[in-house]
Amino acid sequence: MQAVGATNLTLAGALWPATKESGAARALILMVLGTVALWLSAKIQIPLVPVPITMQTLVVLTLGVAYGWRLGAATLLLYLAEGAAGLPVFAGGWSEGGGYQILYGPTAGYLVGFAAAAGVCGWLAERGWDRSVLWALVAMLVGNLVIYLFGLPWLAMQIGGSAAIEYGLLPFLLGDALKIGLGACLLPIAWRTVGKRGG
Repeated sequence: MQAVGATNLTLAGALWPATKESGAARALILMVLGTVALWLSAKIQIPLVPVPITMQTLVVLTLGVAYGWRLGAATLLLYLAEGAAGLPVFAGGWSEGGGYQILYGPTAGYLVGFAAAAGVCGWLAERGWDRSVLWALVAMLVGNLVIYLFGLPWLAMQIGGSAAIEYGLLPFLLGDALKIGLGACLLPIAWRTVGKRGG
């Protein structure tokens, strides 16, 4: 891990370096690919009410770490815009999960928290927190806490504080821990693979 002010190459930057000529097209392609991954992860779910368990948090945190804070947050904002425009990219059936009304429903805080978490994880990754299992674990844990910090207060305003803890936190703790552990193990492996390709 490097000093706080240092900026490291992200995993996406190592796999596909940005150039002056390809910068905008590269960013757009990566953002679209990221939103496709988010859409697919939203459909892998256990349909709990009011907040379903999905694979989204794994993808959100991994995108943030792999893309860096600017591209990671921008990808999540594009995803939110797609959903607000009516595309069925949020949790639900394959033809469900779209519309601006979802952005003020019970899960809205978590969705906004996704963008913030991607930014935070990306910022930490740019400082080398994605190069070892331990630091990747810490970075993704911080990102997951950011999602809760946005999601739980909003849900509490909708259904009450104790109900928000019961339905919006406790059912997710084990699954989120497993997803964070999986992501933290995969990232250093990805970096070693990139290093071997580069060598």
